[in-house]
Amino acid sequence: MPSITVQNDNANIRLDAFLANSGAYSSRSVAAKYCESGKVLVNGFSKVKKYKVAEGDTVEYEPEPDTFQINGQDIPLDIRYEDEHLLVISKQAGLVCHPANKSDKCTLVHALINHCGEDNLCDVSGQRWRLGIVHRLDADTSGLMICCKTNEAAQKIMADLKSHTINRHYKALLYGQFKIETGKIDAPVMRITNGRPRMAVRDDFSAKDAITTFTVLQNYPGDPAKLSGYRDGFSLIDCKLFTGRTHQIRTHMEYINHPVVGDRLYTSGAPRGFNAEKLLGLKRQFLHSYKLEFKHPITGENLQFTDDLAPDLDALLQQIR
Repeated sequence: MPSITVQNDNANIRLDAFLANSGAYSSRSVAAKYCESGKVLVNGFSKVKKYKVAEGDTVEYEPEPDTFQINGQDIPLDIRYEDEHLLVISKQAGLVCHPANKSDKCTLVHALINHCGEDNLCDVSGQRWRLGIVHRLDADTSGLMICCKTNEAAQKIMADLKSHTINRHYKALLYGQFKIETGKIDAPVMRITNGRPRMAVRDDFSAKDAITTFTVLQNYPGDPAKLSGYRDGFSLIDCKLFTGRTHQIRTHMEYINHPVVGDRLYTSGAPRGFNAEKLLGLKRQFLHSYKLEFKHPITGENLQFTDDLAPDLDALLQQIR
């Protein structure tokens, strides 16, 4: 059976969550079924899904049958760099990175298979539905991301992501204005289920370290006449990720009561009754991966990329100016 060794940043989480997060199974519910049927071993012994993994644990698992029959789809890719090892793309908003079930037909993985061929994409996760994927952007987040063709490149990129040596910057438009120019949010996050599953800052042993720094690029005063009485304005910030937790920027900005404009999930601190789609025409969260810098995993060459705001986000900035 394939095996995974638990690292420190995954310690103290449930076994089913660990298996899903590491890509061993397509979802946490699938992982739970395999745990309960005795098809997952920890250090040689069967464990229930609620078992909390520890650093150094060796987790063996029976692979999930490849139920995803993925064919390439002719989905446009905005490729900024490509060689025999990797690609850097600017992902369009609305494009999911990989399928969550076999009915998903239009994801980044489908586009990569169409462009590269399935035999020319990394499969470090061992799952065909994640070919080429080494990190993710939320479906409604646009901008730069890395995809890998070879396992050698993928393993090095994933190690660099873990050691925080890949420089990733995002632009986000937030509700409200700042009186400071720079800030650092060092607040652990964890998944919670309170209605719709989401991430939240929590002081809990199972929460994962999460660090985001930000620089205020521009404050925009509110205009009550045009913005339905919203007087607190907006702020455009540059965010740098030092960790790569799920929904990290969105969670952290909500935590400091400056949620991302247009975000429908992380809304605490947003002006009551303010509808970004209705009043501003924004149909998604204002979040764009605009700067990426890393060393090529094979050649060692320093690669730097910048990406203009997506047209819908740029149009919104012009509007509020």
